[in-house]
Amino acid sequence: MSIFIGSGTAVCTPFSKDGNFNPKAYEKHLQFLIENGTDAIIACGSTGEVSTLNNDEHIEVVRCAVATVKGKVPVIAGAGGNDTRNILELGSRLVKEGVDAIMLATPYYNKTSQRGLVEHFSLIASKLSVPIILYNVPVRTALNMLPKTVYELSKVENIAAVKEASGDITQIAYIAELCGDNIDIYSGNDDHVVPVLSVGGKGVISTIANIAPRQMSELVKKYLNGEVKESAKMQLGMNALVRLLFADVNPMPVKEALNIMGFEAGACRMPLTNIDDSLKEQLTAEMKRYGIL
Repeated sequence: MSIFIGSGTAVCTPFSKDGNFNPKAYEKHLQFLIENGTDAIIACGSTGEVSTLNNDEHIEVVRCAVATVKGKVPVIAGAGGNDTRNILELGSRLVKEGVDAIMLATPYYNKTSQRGLVEHFSLIASKLSVPIILYNVPVRTALNMLPKTVYELSKVENIAAVKEASGDITQIAYIAELCGDNIDIYSGNDDHVVPVLSVGGKGVISTIANIAPRQMSELVKKYLNGEVKESAKMQLGMNALVRLLFADVNPMPVKEALNIMGFEAGACRMPLTNIDDSLKEQLTAEMKRYGIL
């Protein structure tokens, strides 16, 4: 059984002026996402600035997500890192908070071998009682999880899915070929959703869905309902906005977009900064053209 089918939002973590987590702003944003068709909430992923959160903050954010949307849609907590022991500790705490699944990015900086990935993820999966989503994002981690590695991990009982953000559709198709129904594939790139669905993907874990949840949810549903041309048209229609959301380091542009929309996302934590005025102008203009302003 899939953790979710459709559009999951990798939710931004809002910070107040003093730099602390802003739960009221988070709740408001989560309610907007649910009201506009988001199929899953992913708290504390890359877009949620997870690398700047200490474990207690991490738990606070996830606890807020669970309290706000639990029972409406699945709550998936990001918990990747480069220290297996810390992930096990954090993951155990997240399970106790009531999350429906945990998403684990590949280790960064110290990285590991492909064999190390199998051992790392297998150990964590054996200790945690909720489904695991693997997260392959080599642009951030400098480590690409190869299709044969995903295949080996698909044999582990509670490794249920992979968020694939390599941007390599050939690689994603090979994962689908090797794994079949043993693992679900979610697009990790907002501009590749239709191609991933075309090789059997179950949906997307999305950044643009922070500001366009209804549109991304409809895109996926149309494809899965057989309205392929309409879905592809929606994909091409949103790609200009997607490019602007990734014209600077994620989540800097999407947090600015949320601020423009009145969601009080606040600033990113350093070393991330604000986007420049030129990009802000382009982003505002494209949001108007796209119809979300």
